[in-house]
Amino acid sequence: MHKDQQTTLPAYQLSPEEALQQLDADANGLSQHTAEQRLEQFGPNRLPQTAKEGLLKRFFKHFHDLLIYILLVAAGATALLGHWIDTAVILAVVIINATIGFIQEGKAEEALESIRKMLSQRATAKRDGEWQEIDAEHLVPGDIVRLRSGDRVPADLRLLDSNNLRIEESALTGESVPADKNTQAVEFDTSLGDRSGMAYSGTLVAAGRGLGVVCATGADTELGRINRLIANVETLQTPLTRQMADFSKILSVVIVGLAALMFLMGYLLHDTAYGDLFLAAIGFAVAAIPEGLPAILTITLALGVQSMARRNAITRKLNAVETLGSVTVICSDKTGTLTRNEMTTRHVITAAHSYHVSGTGYAPEGEIKCDDDTISSGHRVDLDALLETIAIANDSRVEQKDGQWQVVGEPTEGALCSLSQKARFDRDGYQRIAEVPFESDNKFMATLADTPDGERRILLKGAPDRLLDRCQLQLDANGDTQPLDREWWDEQLDKLSAEGLRVLAAAARTVSSTKDDLSIDDLNELVFLGLIGIIDPPRPEAIDAIATCHAAGIRVKMITGDHAGTAEAIGLEMGIGKEGELKVITGAEIEAASDEELIRLAQECDIFARTSPEHKLRLVSALQSAGEVVAMTGDGVNDAPALKRADVGVAMGIKGTEATKEAAEIVLADDNFASIARAVEEGRTIYDNLRKAILFILPTNGAQGLVILAAVVLGMVLPITPVQVLWVNMIVAVTLALALAFEPAEPGLMQRPPRDPGAAIISLAFLVRIGLVSVLIGGATIIVFQWQLQQGTDLDMARSIAINTLVIAQACYLFNSRFLTTHSLNPALLFTNKVVWLTVGILLLLQSAFIYLPFMNTAFGTTPLALQHWLLPLAVGIGVFLVIEGEKWVWQRVG
Repeated sequence: MHKDQQTTLPAYQLSPEEALQQLDADANGLSQHTAEQRLEQFGPNRLPQTAKEGLLKRFFKHFHDLLIYILLVAAGATALLGHWIDTAVILAVVIINATIGFIQEGKAEEALESIRKMLSQRATAKRDGEWQEIDAEHLVPGDIVRLRSGDRVPADLRLLDSNNLRIEESALTGESVPADKNTQAVEFDTSLGDRSGMAYSGTLVAAGRGLGVVCATGADTELGRINRLIANVETLQTPLTRQMADFSKILSVVIVGLAALMFLMGYLLHDTAYGDLFLAAIGFAVAAIPEGLPAILTITLALGVQSMARRNAITRKLNAVETLGSVTVICSDKTGTLTRNEMTTRHVITAAHSYHVSGTGYAPEGEIKCDDDTISSGHRVDLDALLETIAIANDSRVEQKDGQWQVVGEPTEGALCSLSQKARFDRDGYQRIAEVPFESDNKFMATLADTPDGERRILLKGAPDRLLDRCQLQLDANGDTQPLDREWWDEQLDKLSAEGLRVLAAAARTVSSTKDDLSIDDLNELVFLGLIGIIDPPRPEAIDAIATCHAAGIRVKMITGDHAGTAEAIGLEMGIGKEGELKVITGAEIEAASDEELIRLAQECDIFARTSPEHKLRLVSALQSAGEVVAMTGDGVNDAPALKRADVGVAMGIKGTEATKEAAEIVLADDNFASIARAVEEGRTIYDNLRKAILFILPTNGAQGLVILAAVVLGMVLPITPVQVLWVNMIVAVTLALALAFEPAEPGLMQRPPRDPGAAIISLAFLVRIGLVSVLIGGATIIVFQWQLQQGTDLDMARSIAINTLVIAQACYLFNSRFLTTHSLNPALLFTNKVVWLTVGILLLLQSAFIYLPFMNTAFGTTPLALQHWLLPLAVGIGVFLVIEGEKWVWQRVG
């Protein structure tokens, strides 16, 4: 265990000098002896590993389920009856289910391991007054560490010095652009993304250099805190597993109770022998237990997984597919999920014109328009001057790699590169002479460059307020200068900022051709060229997907680390909330809210900004407390705890971190929110198909059990022997029930509201159907058997005809079960699932072998039948089908 590394005050609240004093360190670094003592005290700089369960324990705990116990009892019963094939089938189902659960078990451990891999392997630290490269695991609080561009930050650092330092923190904060760093202290309640004087473990240095003192290592870092959150999060049961668990309990009590009742009544009323009653009770239990149900459940979900994979949604856990179908709320990260995580220029404003820029991402595809006219370089003097500045005073570039346009350098500069290429601006002929690099204190970059027309110019881009302070003039439409209208530019800046845009400005002036150096003192009396509005644009397909979710009764909430203004603008553009009614809740408000208040806020509000990992986790928990079924999407490490807690965690496959993917149940191969909407549709289809399978299996098993139950209770000769019941049980389970897993979506599926996750899997209508079909098929089988005996038919033939009646009636009922909300007599829907016809054909072949093959006659006590003996079972089957279609009509009229 680590000893407490908490200091009197958080390091970000302290000045560099105070931080060094509190950590008992100085700028010359620790001595090797002191470092070794602190390593002994605080432990190595790595995330702790929890003790793992043994393989056998992990495997066998998947047998701890009531339905599995029922199946094991069924396997034991079939073994007692000597029906080894059925025993093997049932045991195979149990083992396959346990194996699937065992494989998925290590998910959380893999997520923790992925976070551990984010830690830096090596670090440059000052020991004994000299810079040394050491293993990052050996860093201790008080170590002085040097950071350079491209380094991964090895521990949580309080910065002592920074030079143009910018750090990519999106995995922790959700910010879409690197954060500028300095050495300033901030207040206690400052959010993680605004602590400019800190560098956090696992983040990446995008530019510049820095020096910091280690203030936290291992489990006490921000990364370690997230690691603990993941380890401590409880994973909730899915709606399906909850319902199946409840259903299994009820079913087991009913079956065991009826078997005991049958045994008692047979003995007390008819004085039947113990041995016969025991075999009959086992036969009844095997007939009534739907041992095929777990297999159907697994197969249906597996087919759904394959279908989703074709739609770019890769499923890591089978039950998650069904859970998606019951989702009532989708909580989505903004950056990279709803948006592209690719900065894009939207607006350019000069003193003379306002330009709109189309296209999204870094791809230089799109147009620059002004008053519906498409503009390119060389046609507008004001635009050309601005394009020249942003293209030449730029150290980044965009390039195509593996079919995707990417930025090499800063995301914001990448957006400017893409803009200049959309305008077909030609950079050839320019030569940079000198530059003033970007510094976070100045917030601008300047270059001195020779232009193709023989002039030498200062080109400046950066924060609008800083540039406006250095300008006295502005450029008009004709390329002439006029006095700067500062008030007008401030208004334009406010308008762009209100749209959630990141705003940059450009300025320039011509200088003497003999000037060959550049300093900040030269950056005065400039000509202001205009403003550029940049945004991380919404995915167009995500806007449509959100509309689809709303139509399906699913609320979409945006949870982001970005600023409130940006979040609100993106939310409105995507259709999350309505203008004038939208309220954005910040991380500080979440922090201050009690659990009860947060439940209310989580339900009332749809956009949450400046959030931390704990905030996301609390929001998901609050929604679940309100009875919502929550899907959470994300791509950063900061999303992982909430993804694990959510009913369905959805990670981005391309830009998502490994920790996020391992914590999620579903990974989107295309990072596209639209794939979630398609996955919801697939989930609803799967749940429908599972209900259809239940609606088929339970009454058919009920009919088989009823035949034995009624015969024993009434003191009749068994119409079907226990071994024959096992045959029917097996062939129906491996043929007919499987067909329903292949049913396509019913019409209007995505116009339904989400189903109530608390509702019973078997409704009143289902109970009526199960009882009606059980009595119809079971009663018809008994009546046919008794009638055959009265006609003088021998016992084996009467039983053979009764078995055919039972099998064919179940095959006809399969067609009733194909549709929950519509009639099965619709010719247009008759052949939408060809697997149904295939399984009926296989069933008839197997049943024919059962009736006509001599060795089957010997094993099961059957006898060959003439053709006319098939007509009565067929008539019964058609009658059952018509009665159930009539029952559907009655329910539709009543409902």
